[in-house]
Amino acid sequence: MQKKTLKCICKNIIICSVSLLFSISCQEKKIASPESLSISEGFINPIGFYDATPTFSWKLPIERNIESQSAYQIVVASNLESLPDNPDLWNTEKELSSQSTFIEYKGKPITSGQKVYWQVRYWDQNDQSSTWSEASTFEMGLLSNDDWKAKWIGLDTAKDSIKGTNGVIINTPQYLRKKFELTSDVISARLYITAKGVFDVHLNGEDVSGDVMPPGWTPYNKRIETLTYDVTDLIVSGENMIAIELASGWHSGRLGWNKTLWENSGSPKVLCQLELFLKDGSKKTIISDNTWKATTKGPIRFTEIYDGETYDANYEMINWTTNNFDDKKWSTVITSTIDEQVKLEPKRHAAVKAKLQIPSKGIIKTENAAIFDLKQNMVGVAVVKAPMKKGDTLRMRFSEMLQPDGTFYTDNYRSAKSTDYYIASKDGMIEWAPKFTFHGFRYVELSGFDMSQEPMNEWVTGVVQYSDFEEHGTFTSSHNKLNQLQSNIVWGLRGNFFDIPTDCPQRDERLGWTGDAQVFVPTSIFNADVHAFWASWLQSLTEAQYENGGIPFVVPDALKNNKVSSGWGDAAVIIPWEVYYRTGNVTILKDNFEMMKAWVAHHQSVTNKYISDMNSFSDWLQPFPKKENNRRGDTSKNLISTAYFGYVTKLTAQTAKVLGKSEEQAKYEALSVAICKAFEKEFFDENGEIQNSEKTQTAYLLALGFDLLSPEIEEKAIPHLLDKIKEADNHLRTGFLGTPLLSKVLDDIGEYELMYEILFKETYPSWFYSINQGATTMWERWNSYSKKEGFNKQRMNSLNHYAYGAIGQWMYERIAGIAPLEAGYKKIRIAPVPGNRLTSASSSYDSPYGIIKSIWKLEGSTFNLEVTIPPNTTAIVRIPSKQQSKIYMDEAELVSSDIVKIVEIVDDYMELEVLPGTYKFKSILQ
Repeated sequence: MQKKTLKCICKNIIICSVSLLFSISCQEKKIASPESLSISEGFINPIGFYDATPTFSWKLPIERNIESQSAYQIVVASNLESLPDNPDLWNTEKELSSQSTFIEYKGKPITSGQKVYWQVRYWDQNDQSSTWSEASTFEMGLLSNDDWKAKWIGLDTAKDSIKGTNGVIINTPQYLRKKFELTSDVISARLYITAKGVFDVHLNGEDVSGDVMPPGWTPYNKRIETLTYDVTDLIVSGENMIAIELASGWHSGRLGWNKTLWENSGSPKVLCQLELFLKDGSKKTIISDNTWKATTKGPIRFTEIYDGETYDANYEMINWTTNNFDDKKWSTVITSTIDEQVKLEPKRHAAVKAKLQIPSKGIIKTENAAIFDLKQNMVGVAVVKAPMKKGDTLRMRFSEMLQPDGTFYTDNYRSAKSTDYYIASKDGMIEWAPKFTFHGFRYVELSGFDMSQEPMNEWVTGVVQYSDFEEHGTFTSSHNKLNQLQSNIVWGLRGNFFDIPTDCPQRDERLGWTGDAQVFVPTSIFNADVHAFWASWLQSLTEAQYENGGIPFVVPDALKNNKVSSGWGDAAVIIPWEVYYRTGNVTILKDNFEMMKAWVAHHQSVTNKYISDMNSFSDWLQPFPKKENNRRGDTSKNLISTAYFGYVTKLTAQTAKVLGKSEEQAKYEALSVAICKAFEKEFFDENGEIQNSEKTQTAYLLALGFDLLSPEIEEKAIPHLLDKIKEADNHLRTGFLGTPLLSKVLDDIGEYELMYEILFKETYPSWFYSINQGATTMWERWNSYSKKEGFNKQRMNSLNHYAYGAIGQWMYERIAGIAPLEAGYKKIRIAPVPGNRLTSASSSYDSPYGIIKSIWKLEGSTFNLEVTIPPNTTAIVRIPSKQQSKIYMDEAELVSSDIVKIVEIVDDYMELEVLPGTYKFKSILQ
């Protein structure tokens, strides 16, 4: 910088009168500012935020010569005007560090409702400073029960409730409203609201949000989530009206096979607090209290998650959400105080939204109905626009597939009626969709419409609903069925991330099964921005954990049977570790470390000489079990439980290491060694073959995949695994627990072509088998349906179940070749494995540091690879080759360079170390 300044002064020395101008122009030019500022689990400018001690993240711009960060400075203030020079909350000053993700806040305390502003700048690898970023913000929600002045309100709907399926009491939906008046215009207005149940809220006739069934589902006896809405633009000077629709939802409806979830849950209730800052300088707060009016005589006569919704237009209350309505005949609400034992906390991940619309693509006419085919199994509701006659009832039924004779297949819905009704109040076209239920379906059957009219596709549109996250990863290839598999994986994710990770979205279950979740985490994080989604559900796991350290089968615990299962409860350790490893967020480990330790202790409590006797669902739904209809498969539960005991103990030791807890690290490392020795002694003989247990693919996969064997026995065990696969004609014989390990183990031992062969199998059991039968989502069973034999006779037969979609991890990390080598993709591996009938594959991932790409194509004996590595990371690129082959970069033969360093050359590949940038490589295979 000094040389530049001297040169400038010498060149312009005679222009003394504008020396200041030239001194400015000769200053070192700033590099581009950081981008994509976010806090904690990726929130961008949130309101109603949950954490008063957030972490800060940003991305370096993708510009030439910006390779890495050498330092950063964060400034945080309570007002925008003080940034960046006079921050009153926190100033890191120049911090020498390459860390650009999850920087912990260490400033002054931040309080409920406070709005905070922050900026960041960085210095690059040459110590050149960027310009300051644009200011980002976050605004807190109400952080504690003490911040609430409102009371719970509602009607006692038990007295006029109705009996639903199997006699379960269903509360009639409520309509509540409150008029208030303002004598001044509003500067800002925030609505804080939640419910024991689900709600939709309106202000002056306008819907406040597009949220679906808020506040969502948590362990309501421990925590209820609250939401914050900016309603400034909906408030007027003068008379205003707040109106709320309230239904049972997960809180007071039937769940878990005809039970109500929470004992003595009572009638649904709502809690809301509207805080208004007025132009005259005053503040006014409108709260839920005994001045509200309510009724159950509204048009939604019945609504329940499993069974559907009934809407009677004859009960419609015109303008009830506005001031232009008479509520004199409505009842005064009943109030109750806030229970201090139940935490009220801001929702920590996005609510469910209507994300996509799918039009009907075909109609099948029957004698008294019309069946609309959306061509895609989905989750949400159907918007119906159909002609009706006054007094008639339109019935909407849902199905994932049709029977061979064209009738609905609903056996797999079990007791879930999944049927919506609309009762017309006049002749003509109606337009309606249910509000407080959801369905899993591809087909919609309408009956009860005006039969004189010809059904049209426009009558039915599917509205796809899932938690409001965006896609993060892409995958495509030269093989159509592999692309369909990717589509099925994504649709399985969409269908089962409905506020919590559910097992299925259609039958009388829809619960947060822990085993399904833990196997799918890596695949889900690659495909979608679900960091906050998992963090939120992990909080529910900690709240649901039993006093003895056990983890329920499902979370929230709708079954309440005090039972645990290995492979399922292990989600308490596996999910925090997997989320950390793919995001780099150490906070996820800090928040869950005590839960992890307690689960390992529970494991240990049910062992004898380190061999576990824990209950287990085992290798759930393994194909071809020796005993017909044995859903738990053939692998010994003791082997499975002991294997998971060893694995989660290792992960807990690794977690302790990351957290700097050396004593606990040593403790769990020692325990892990003892478990591994006991496991090998109990279940493997000196020839590496399974003993004292059934010899199954999954038994070997657990031992090898969890690294539980000594090197000598591991080497001997590999041929036995390969023999078991060969016995099955190179088909898988794995269920929920074995399947995710199959690709990992075969990859680790170099059996890429075998894994490709298994993946590309067309016959049962295989991933392509379901596609050949018409699947558009992942199935619960490998043989849920066949064109030849029809549907599986078991009623537990979900056609939208994400667990077997765990194969996606291998597709992204090995077929396309994008994987983390260090937590959060700080160091990246690009190592595609071409094979089978593939001639190309392409993948991208929006990592914490920016977009990563791997695109490869085979053209004869030439392998072309294009990679993109984001700033502030490094990567190892492994290019397939043969001995003596030549590697080209941008058509020039690659020897070495400043940005690409040859690390290793072996018979099968060349390994390169590269800096950020986009590269094109070409390998001539000889």
